[in-house]
Amino acid sequence: MTNTTAESYELLVVGGGVAGLTAATFTARAGLSTLVVDHGESILRRNAHLENFPGFPAGVNPRLFADMLQTQATRNGADYQKGLVDDLSGTIEEGFVATVGAVDDTDEPDSREINADRVLVASWADVSYLDGLDVEIRDAGSKQYVDDDGLGRTNVAGIYTAGRIAERYHQAIIAAGDGAETAITLIHDSDTPFYNDWVVPEGYFTDRGREVPPGCEEIDAAEQAARQAASRAAMQEYFADSHDQRQRTHPSLVDDEQGRIGWDDDTDSS
Repeated sequence: MTNTTAESYELLVVGGGVAGLTAATFTARAGLSTLVVDHGESILRRNAHLENFPGFPAGVNPRLFADMLQTQATRNGADYQKGLVDDLSGTIEEGFVATVGAVDDTDEPDSREINADRVLVASWADVSYLDGLDVEIRDAGSKQYVDDDGLGRTNVAGIYTAGRIAERYHQAIIAAGDGAETAITLIHDSDTPFYNDWVVPEGYFTDRGREVPPGCEEIDAAEQAARQAASRAAMQEYFADSHDQRQRTHPSLVDDEQGRIGWDDDTDSS
């Protein structure tokens, strides 16, 4: 790594929206030390109700869904910090160094460095921190998009991208799928042994004389029952009460009679 005094990870994910958190879940489950650095509020949280995401027949509160994504990533081993990536330098050979500034209402230092073997860009929509790396970017006026090969690789080795910043369709399910796909691309590129992220019943592989492939796990009936019980309990807790974070409107609206802006008030828990 370039700077041994800074925090070091195998992967830095810039952006804690749907794509970034989904990617972090997959990379952490594959055994890569993963840090998500998130600044601001995901676009998802501004929605009134998320109604087209598979698995939620009646829809789900977007702020609750975002909280669940963050918990899922950290539960599977990813670290999460609030901060703004101001600069990124380095190479795949020497490692990358991100300079991260603090954001409001955090205990993080004003400026810190993060070392990473690889970086996944999932922020929106300012990618000026990539200026020194010659990453190919398409300028679309007020927005910028990071070019990739369709599987998340940019033209700079070790730099990946996923979600809206990669000019994918503007839907949560697309962002989630793209984050997962980029994560698996990155896992393979890192030479981490990986077949599939599957949890299968006991004997699925071994009863056929096969070893359990990398990334897979066989569990017996008792463990299945325990995990299913924990899942039911977690979901019941998540949906027991209304979410306490109010829905906000687009930040460009500086005067909203329904009080949905409040970027600096005490309800900002993004």
